[in-house]
Amino acid sequence: MSIERVKEYFRQYGMEDKIMEFEMSSATVELAAEAVGCEPARIAKTLSFKVGETPILIVAAGDAKVDNPKYKAQFRTKAKMLGKDEVTALIGHAVGGVCPFAVNGGVEVYLDESLRRFESVYPAAGSGNSAIQMTMADLEKYSGSSQWIDVCKGWNE
Repeated sequence: MSIERVKEYFRQYGMEDKIMEFEMSSATVELAAEAVGCEPARIAKTLSFKVGETPILIVAAGDAKVDNPKYKAQFRTKAKMLGKDEVTALIGHAVGGVCPFAVNGGVEVYLDESLRRFESVYPAAGSGNSAIQMTMADLEKYSGSSQWIDVCKGWNE
């Protein structure tokens, strides 16, 4: 179970108790916002793509959408999300619980600029009924992010 993997990951930092588990589903931005009690934009959704043969994750604000021209300019390829079956195999978490923590080796993590307007956000923690509150500095540190990128639209219009 990938939430156990995420708990184990955070245990080394003494943070496993910061993971929130809900009775209700938090598998979508709207459900997660309801479970956490925040605006949907503060849910940090983690999107799974493939660039060549490399699986990547883009963590973006809940109200942001991938902008295809920006994505192509950043990665020099068309945005192609992973299929449901590929996500678990390549990333290590199932759809609904995908997060940038305790992922499989070889997965590159990027943080989208849409998140920077918040002091803290709520990414999933490996299951479809979990989340963890993170500041931007914590998100950078614990996600192992490669870099901040700007590939989304809809959040600043």
